[in-house]
Amino acid sequence: MKSLTEQLATYAAYHRDRRNIATHFVGIPLIVVAVATLLSRPVLDVGAVSLSPAVLVVLALVPFYLRLDLPLGLATLAGYALALVFGAWCAAQPTAAWLTTGIGLFVIGWVVQFIGHAWEGRKPAFVDDILQLVIGPLFVVAEAGFLLGLRKPLEEEIVRRAGPVRGGQQRA
Repeated sequence: MKSLTEQLATYAAYHRDRRNIATHFVGIPLIVVAVATLLSRPVLDVGAVSLSPAVLVVLALVPFYLRLDLPLGLATLAGYALALVFGAWCAAQPTAAWLTTGIGLFVIGWVVQFIGHAWEGRKPAFVDDILQLVIGPLFVVAEAGFLLGLRKPLEEEIVRRAGPVRGGQQRA
């Protein structure tokens, strides 16, 4: 398995335009919430626990994220937990509202993503490696940390491997 640095550097190589990175702060959370919403039906009650396909997908991702990096993995999973709560709430609504919300968020999220990639002039990373769909949320969490001044050595290594971010003042 590739290391955290390798995974993030691979993803970052497709995201060196500051505007594209900014669109990911909107598009990826919308897509994650949309997928959580759409996969929150059906619900199977197992004792005191309610399981949906969305919960099962997140549970399957837990070992992957935590093995890559405990702090970033936990932060990413916290975002997924919020998406699951919202998705479960939407799934409890009438079918039309649930589907409209899930599909609407999904479409808007991808439109935002494709606008960012048009600015970048580069295709999304998942076109070359489907695993990058799972790295996207982790990338957003890492980038948020970098903006807060956290994990400087990691940020510097990613910049060394993927190249500097273009547009506006450079962070690293």
